Amino acid sequence: MRIASSAKIHPSAIVEEGAEIGAGCTVGAFAVIGPSVRLGERVVIRNHAVITGHTDIGDDTAVFPFAVIGEIPQDLKFKGEESRLIIGKRNRIREHVTINTGTEGGGLITRVGDDCLIMAGAHVGHDCQIGNKVILVNSAALAGHCVIEDEAIVGGLSGVHQFVRIGRGAMIGAVTMVTADVIPYGMVHGPRGTLDGLNIVGLKRRGAARADISALRDLMDTLGQGTFRETAREQAEAGTESPMAREVLDFILGPSDRSFLTPR
Repeated sequence: MRIASSAKIHPSAIVEEGAEIGAGCTVGAFAVIGPSVRLGERVVIRNHAVITGHTDIGDDTAVFPFAVIGEIPQDLKFKGEESRLIIGKRNRIREHVTINTGTEGGGLITRVGDDCLIMAGAHVGHDCQIGNKVILVNSAALAGHCVIEDEAIVGGLSGVHQFVRIGRGAMIGAVTMVTADVIPYGMVHGPRGTLDGLNIVGLKRRGAARADISALRDLMDTLGQGTFRETAREQAEAGTESPMAREVLDFILGPSDRSFLTPR
């Protein structure tokens, strides 16, 4: 066990032999840190949180009360193989969040990037790959093997089906079930999620050029007129000057066996 001298551990917390606690960390009352956990520097583990499994948590991340981070997958195929959870820097993981480690069928690693906000009651299933600056709103649930790209937002009480990809900057509205891939910058909502346009507010907030927004709008109109992948392939071959439009086309033509939510 390696505990930095500057770490603050409450007397009632349990830090099991083998854990690594970095400089400036705080571990609150009745928190539990498992034997294969590694905390970076200045990580804050609040009261009653449980960090277990082969879990790495990056610098300046905070885990709030009653979160359970690094438990085994909720997958009947899991047979106890050694798998990991890797969480990046400066994340905020709120109350009652659950994040599971990976499985052999998904590469044995669940990942969360940097600067994410995972709100109360959200769930991240085994083998999920979450990018940077992602927001999961209260009680959002990701099934196994989901990919959530940078700056995407998944609304409260929403569910994402296993193996679904959600592209960069996409916005999933509250109380939405997402059963197919969502293109970058897409806007999805409804009980059975439908693609209802672009996340214009998000694009403007991140400073997207007017030319890029116009190119994305034109691309959405074009994609809605034909077979989705075939039309995307034709558009990719024709070329585009907009890097954002190109990103959407690359996402559609990328590796995935799932269908897409298509423009109405």
